[in-house]
Amino acid sequence: MATAGEEILIKDAMVFLFAAGVAVPFFRFLKLPAVIGFMVSGLALGPFGVGMLAEHWPVLEYISISEPEAAAPFAELGVLFLLFLLGLEFSFEKLWALKKTVFGVGGMQASVSALSLAAIAFWLIIPDPSVAIVCGLALALSSTAIVMQVLVEEKIAAKPVGRTSFGVLLFQDILVAPILIFVGLLNIGEGANLTSVLLQAFIQGVIAIAVIFFIGKFVLRRLFKMVAIAGGRDFLMALTLLTVVGAAAITASAGLSLALGAFLAGLLLGETEFKHQTEVDLEPFKGILLGLFFMTVGMGLDLPAIASQPLTIVLGLVILISVKLVAAYCAVRILNKDNAIAIESAFLLAPAGEFAFVVVATASATGILPSDIAAPLTAVAGLSMLCIPAMSKIGQFLAKKTLPDDAPVAEEVKDFSDHQGHVLLAGFGRVGEVVARILSQESADVVALDMNARLVSNAREAGYRAYLGDASRPELLHSVGLEGASVFIITVDNPQITEMLVRSVRAVRPDIPILARAHDALHATELERAGANYVVPEVVETGLQLSGNALRSFGYEYETVRALLATEREEAYHTKSSEDA
Repeated sequence: MATAGEEILIKDAMVFLFAAGVAVPFFRFLKLPAVIGFMVSGLALGPFGVGMLAEHWPVLEYISISEPEAAAPFAELGVLFLLFLLGLEFSFEKLWALKKTVFGVGGMQASVSALSLAAIAFWLIIPDPSVAIVCGLALALSSTAIVMQVLVEEKIAAKPVGRTSFGVLLFQDILVAPILIFVGLLNIGEGANLTSVLLQAFIQGVIAIAVIFFIGKFVLRRLFKMVAIAGGRDFLMALTLLTVVGAAAITASAGLSLALGAFLAGLLLGETEFKHQTEVDLEPFKGILLGLFFMTVGMGLDLPAIASQPLTIVLGLVILISVKLVAAYCAVRILNKDNAIAIESAFLLAPAGEFAFVVVATASATGILPSDIAAPLTAVAGLSMLCIPAMSKIGQFLAKKTLPDDAPVAEEVKDFSDHQGHVLLAGFGRVGEVVARILSQESADVVALDMNARLVSNAREAGYRAYLGDASRPELLHSVGLEGASVFIITVDNPQITEMLVRSVRAVRPDIPILARAHDALHATELERAGANYVVPEVVETGLQLSGNALRSFGYEYETVRALLATEREEAYHTKSSEDA
């Protein structure tokens, strides 16, 4: 027979599974993000929702979560898995490329936000400057878990706005230790040596990161190989969990965030051949545990505290979001210079994060933060986190409506409508840049279109005629002179957009040669059906180039390799055509 504690545990687990399996899919059916579904479910089913009503109607106890604190360790695992999987997707080269964003944008955003919020708190309601600074620090950082999940759901994590937001969040994770140390020092007597405390914390952090890198570089790959040979996927799964939790524990022991350790572990494991298998194994666990974390955030919203002082909470929420919006926008705009990215990033980073609860709890436990300030502070932080998915949508909408100053729209170029013999290039990423450079070297007249304002700006700085615009729009194609163009080249890396472009161009110019980049042979077939004249499947060509270079390294003559590749290329394309037929 189950004990009372076991019955509560089973009941809470069933309520959570109901939220994950029924309530959240209902939110998705309504086209709302899963994050909102989990947080609202936590708010409704937690101690400040149905739990309060259960005091008057005991039957409601069966559909409420009685002990949300018991779920906290499992909820934290969800955040760790999210950061670990993000680390797998990164590389040291990508991380190094983000150094300006991490330390420049991240440092400016955090410092301006913290100082501004502290000054406003001191001016309005908090006479003690130390307490005001704690409030500023608690609210200055953003929610790594929710922001990254929104970026993943919106499929923009790998885009410039995703990389910018992640760089800022990574810097904020690094700030966890210094902020907690500062809060602790406020409760230390005058005899404390601030320099020695900070130096000790810095040394501990460096040692912790060094230990993780040492284990990752010299132990991790060998250990995973040994386990893969000796056992099956179950053992690899156990070792992966040990890696995530172990790295998080190492950084936590040095006062750094758990999330930073998990990210570093993913970064190191991503350099091994076990990267993809690990992603597949962890994905289901990440989703369910991260959902549990979002539910605990919803459960933490103290509705009675909000109802007792609604004007204070609303004012605090408006001030928080306004200040952090301006701080994040200015930081990205000054150091990144892209208006659209600055707008989207600012709306994602403006709300507070889960770290606010940690700072408030620490400051309250040491007596620094009075309870009458701590309660509304956590309420403001929680409500702002609930707004993140909606703010992401608002940011995307405003970013699309805002054109950068340094990227002119193609419609403004009137003389191209009568232009003759030029090359139109849709997409100015890495592939498009190579095409433009080679054609320009041979004196071809290249006019490029791209939807990414930063790529357009960079292209114009390099001397290319590039314009911001959607190449699928007939009026835009007319303004860049499609009627007189000699060829239309598509280098966009999105299969759906590429096919749409082929159809749009072919509808206007049935006679123009269309050259397109395809993902694979199947996509190439679809593009040819849509009207493309020549298609390059990057998967096929990559395989041919790699095998050709391998044969050359074996000593094969160049002409022999070229003939062999020509045969294989013809066979691959013939197979594709046969399948089409």
